[in-house]
Amino acid sequence: MGWRGVLGFEYGIVQAPLGPDISNPELVAAVANSGALGFLRVPDWPAPDYVRELIRKTRTLTDKPFGVGVVLAFPHEENIRVILEEKVAVMQVYWGECSKDLVLQAHQYGVKIMPQVGSFEDAQKAVKVGVDAIMVQGREAGGHVIGQDGLISLLPRVVDLVRGHDIPVIAAGGIVDERGYVAALALGAQGVALGTRFLATEESFAHPIYKRKLLELQKTEYTDVFGRARWPGAPHRVLKTTFFVDWRTLPRDENESNQPIIGRSLIHGVEKEIRRFAGTVPNATTTGDIESMAMYAGEGVGLIKEIIPASEVIKRLVKGAQVLIQKGFALEEIHAFPN
Repeated sequence: MGWRGVLGFEYGIVQAPLGPDISNPELVAAVANSGALGFLRVPDWPAPDYVRELIRKTRTLTDKPFGVGVVLAFPHEENIRVILEEKVAVMQVYWGECSKDLVLQAHQYGVKIMPQVGSFEDAQKAVKVGVDAIMVQGREAGGHVIGQDGLISLLPRVVDLVRGHDIPVIAAGGIVDERGYVAALALGAQGVALGTRFLATEESFAHPIYKRKLLELQKTEYTDVFGRARWPGAPHRVLKTTFFVDWRTLPRDENESNQPIIGRSLIHGVEKEIRRFAGTVPNATTTGDIESMAMYAGEGVGLIKEIIPASEVIKRLVKGAQVLIQKGFALEEIHAFPN
């Protein structure tokens, strides 16, 4: 096993499932080929044949294992059936109940299951049903955020909770470089999940303007302005674009349902209209008023200075973390043996 491996992967680095289709087969394969754990995101509607095709396409690009992420708030049973039949390495579930039945079903197919949680209480439930790992998401995370606790306070509590259960804990929320990686390890995590950093890679399926805005704006805000009709009660963290700043105080009774169409996109093979205030981020196929669309990003976005290959992200994380850990040992020796 390599540097702080997790769940059988060489490194304790996870590429978060970026929706709706930003973590495409090319990104996931690049991550897998670099020794880390990459996650596809399945559609938010039943599409079993497409999901099977998506998994198999990824397998043509890598012979390494990878995972698939599922949002349980949307219809998911048919998609999960295919994920299990295809025997992917890990299934990540989010925003819904990770039940004992679901865990048993995954294990019957030899698939590991990892819920993403945003509270200590949800972590307790995950431990009780026998999950294989837990991804702990802090409020600093980009995209949809299920909890209110910051990562630095929530993570150690979950680490203490799972002690003795042989359940790896993966930290998520605002981590983009080796300093965040080592900080998470110091808090007891066995790995880290990065979303925004992998969004800002050459392989991600995000629109070029979206990627450029990550580098230009570098500030985020926690809000509920986008996607209120489609996904009510689902707050999120977005880039502070000019459009968002102008509309951040959108009245609570307004949503995207009666708004004008500002663009179109091909999402998981389906043509979709994008209305103003929709929660759909622009992918590489999107046309229209790109700068008025939702652009999710975590608080760590200010540390991202360039768009680089996914393999380079992993290389820098591993090498940088090794250097920091070695420096830490050197400091311990200095403090232990003063002149």
